[in-house]
Amino acid sequence: MDNKELFARMEQSVINYDKDEAVRLANMALEKGIEPVAAINEGFVKGIQVVGDLFGREEIFLPELVMGADAMTAATDILGEAIKKSGGKAKYLATGIAGTVEGDIHVIGINLVTTFLVANGFNIKFLGTNVSSSLFVDQAKELKPDLILLSALLTTTMPNQKEVIDSLKEAGIRENVKVIVGGAPVSQDWADQIGADGYGENAGAAVEVAKKLMGI
Repeated sequence: MDNKELFARMEQSVINYDKDEAVRLANMALEKGIEPVAAINEGFVKGIQVVGDLFGREEIFLPELVMGADAMTAATDILGEAIKKSGGKAKYLATGIAGTVEGDIHVIGINLVTTFLVANGFNIKFLGTNVSSSLFVDQAKELKPDLILLSALLTTTMPNQKEVIDSLKEAGIRENVKVIVGGAPVSQDWADQIGADGYGENAGAAVEVAKKLMGI
């Protein structure tokens, strides 16, 4: 199998929501000596872009979108580790940290946003769910990201998005980072009210907002 065919199969594994196949092909790429960044960009990224387009046209639905994202993430996790072990660094449009705010354990939405941003050339560290304001601040100080993405799917946890922004101000680093908020109950009005830099209605919109904030 030549590289072109392998990249095509990587793309198809994501379109087929085949996590096991995506992992197998990622490992095969490493065995063949293919650059991990090339495997990501020429194979798996193209697959998630197709899945995202299908979702945007309402030809597939959220469960399929999630499965596609899971397949890509499983593969890129393997390839990302290979990049780190080799001491190499991928070229990214921007870096960021993402998580669901304290008190909220919903993960699907922010996972999709993270996956779509990675597919579009961003380096995003996912901090998980129920993330405290202090952890967001600590990670912002340590990693110096360009972006912070805050998700809340409950009206009761929305105020914790504001708490993170306020904590960034108190730490003296608010001006160093762009904050994007999202989640089912979140709106542009809420983002404006709490002083966020952007609002992403969905994963695709979040990518566009991130690009705009980064001047891309």
